[in-house]
Amino acid sequence: MATSYLAPGVYVEEVSGGSRPIEGVGTSVAGFIGFAEKGPYNTPTLVTNWTQFRSMFGDFIDGAYLAHSVYGYFNNGGGVCYIVRLGSPESAKAARQPAQRAIPSRAGIAGGSLQVSALPEAPEGVVVEIASSAIDRATLPPSGDKAPAKRPGGPVASSAKEGDAAEGDALGAPGGPGAPGVQTTEIDDRFTMTVRAGATREVFENLSTKRSDPRYVETIVNEGRNKSKLLHVELKTESTAVEPAQGSAPLPLELGLFNLEAAQASVALTNVTPAQYVGDTAERVGLGGFDAIEELTIVSAPDLMSAYEKGWIDGEGVHAVQQALIDHCERNGDRVAILDPLPGMKPHTVKDWRMNDVGYDSSYATMYYPWIQVNDPVTNKTINIPPSGHIAGVWARVDSERGVHKAPANESIRGCTGIEFQVTTEEQTLLNPVGINCVRSFPGRGIRIWGARTLSSDPEWRYLNVRRLFNFVRESITQGTQWAVFEPNNIDLWLKMKRDVSSFLSRVYMTGALFGATEREAFYVKCDNETNPQTVIDAGQVICEVGISPTKPAEFVIFRVSQASPGAEA
Repeated sequence: MATSYLAPGVYVEEVSGGSRPIEGVGTSVAGFIGFAEKGPYNTPTLVTNWTQFRSMFGDFIDGAYLAHSVYGYFNNGGGVCYIVRLGSPESAKAARQPAQRAIPSRAGIAGGSLQVSALPEAPEGVVVEIASSAIDRATLPPSGDKAPAKRPGGPVASSAKEGDAAEGDALGAPGGPGAPGVQTTEIDDRFTMTVRAGATREVFENLSTKRSDPRYVETIVNEGRNKSKLLHVELKTESTAVEPAQGSAPLPLELGLFNLEAAQASVALTNVTPAQYVGDTAERVGLGGFDAIEELTIVSAPDLMSAYEKGWIDGEGVHAVQQALIDHCERNGDRVAILDPLPGMKPHTVKDWRMNDVGYDSSYATMYYPWIQVNDPVTNKTINIPPSGHIAGVWARVDSERGVHKAPANESIRGCTGIEFQVTTEEQTLLNPVGINCVRSFPGRGIRIWGARTLSSDPEWRYLNVRRLFNFVRESITQGTQWAVFEPNNIDLWLKMKRDVSSFLSRVYMTGALFGATEREAFYVKCDNETNPQTVIDAGQVICEVGISPTKPAEFVIFRVSQASPGAEA
């Protein structure tokens, strides 16, 4: 704006209209901590769909629940989440299962197979070629002709083309089918093994499967002076077969190319501690990495239960990590933790565990029981998994369809084929009052979430939707009024703040999130001389009081039915 007008002319000035609408923040951004097949370690990574998760962190793996939980989250309506993969490159390398392949004996010859396993330091894509080094005895002269001279010292490590006589072969009585005067009683098992991996190539010639042979395959490949740097071999015989030994029949192997097959994906860890889950805020690792993500509203650690099942973490460790989740949510004040109970618990044991063993008391946490059942693509069987990932997806779906004020209960769970334990109404009367939300199966209505309480003992914060609505309102006002910082602290500022907050709450009221026949009954905003006396102004503060009346869920629907006599007044 010009400060003076000296030259004649027309001046156009832009003047602020004064209105700064407050936009509602997102309420369904989840954060998951667990084990994955691949991907970055310990750093929160943004994922927006299941395809992106598979590309960055891999597919379903045996012994881990993270992939199942993330899939359930997206399948039930989740849109954005952050993933923290536990572990380190060193631990994954130590626990990695090597690629391997069993090379069978030739068709029609019983005996077993050669088990080939890639070494830990070998690159991916190891290929093994088995080629024959045997003598075609049909081409040898009849009995009585001069046989090739036998080199002292036994067999040599040289490649022999099929049909040629290799030096050092114990020929015995030469012969071939259909040749007059030719006789044969022994099968020649000699072969050449070629190993390739990238630009690396290893050749082992004139090998044998007989333990008495100086060119025995295990000795040459595993222990020789020029032993393999890519793989390890082990000759395995069938229970009905004769162990290859001096004087026994050899074991001719199937010829051809054999790709070593990667082992079934599993948890690439040998151990994990509660400290790895908790992480460090300064280093942005583990749960501490979520502190820097302001848009996060849901936190879950589904693979805490897989670590418990593997024996890496005991009950005290589970308690420590879940308490850290609660502390994290309370410290940030804008997110809620979904906790999973221990596996295999019955209703009375889960209640005792919740009340006496862990004793959580927070409106920033909730718990769902029992575990749910899903199909496992790894084993093609139905397995039990923690429900937290699927529950987070239901929260996101309800927020999108109805709003954060709607209790995320009486909602179906997509992808859930069953539940670990059928909870009855009588059993839920024990669990619901202590804040354990049940997942139940109803005839003709499927599997549904049948509870919407927090773990707080304070009746004011009993219901989950109330806590999440307040988080939404508080965070929206915080982000929408940043413009007021360092503004002149006077009546004009107070009126602007009151106007903007009132306008925002009016829109919230119109969605049905606030209770009251009128806006005056549903909320109030006070920012005047009473809330801002001179002492407050001198301290550099401006205080704006906001009160809202949230809607509560109809948890108990009661119909009173009585008999009425004809003609009697109601």
